[in-house]
Amino acid sequence: MRLIGIDPGLQRTGWGVLAVDGSRLSHVGHGVIVSDTKRPLAERLRQLYEALGDVLRKWQPVEAAVEETFVNKNPTSTLKLGQARGVLLLAPAMAGIPVSEYTPNLIKKSVVGTGHAQKEQVAMMVTTLLPAAGAVKGDAADALAVAICHAHLRRNNEIIAQAERKQGRSRMKSGMRA
Repeated sequence: MRLIGIDPGLQRTGWGVLAVDGSRLSHVGHGVIVSDTKRPLAERLRQLYEALGDVLRKWQPVEAAVEETFVNKNPTSTLKLGQARGVLLLAPAMAGIPVSEYTPNLIKKSVVGTGHAQKEQVAMMVTTLLPAAGAVKGDAADALAVAICHAHLRRNNEIIAQAERKQGRSRMKSGMRA
């Protein structure tokens, strides 16, 4: 199964695709989508949507994960980032791909072990966990971290669901004997 992590940005959007086989993760691809800062906002949003659509068609992920936005001090920047993030949530949704969202602290905690890790620490752990990715940095490393976080959390949720189903069957069997 393939999944994509997305680190949203109006100027630079990182993306990273992983193959997941049980608890094993392997690097498939990564990159950065750059919008033209000289274009009007609507055209830049279109650029993001179309470029991410191309990535989705090429790599065929079945699930997507997007980093949640933190609030900047500048409300205009926050609003523009929110608009870019909306487009980046829409692209996989329009392709029929389920989308999960994670906070920056949760992503850092699941990849590095602490929610307040520096970008360099995240990039180093991504390189350690996915050696085939090479020395990936910046937005692409952040996107791969989003994908790793999603893979770990979805695996944990699967294990919990299996245990709950098993426990439910045990209760049902013991209830039948009574």
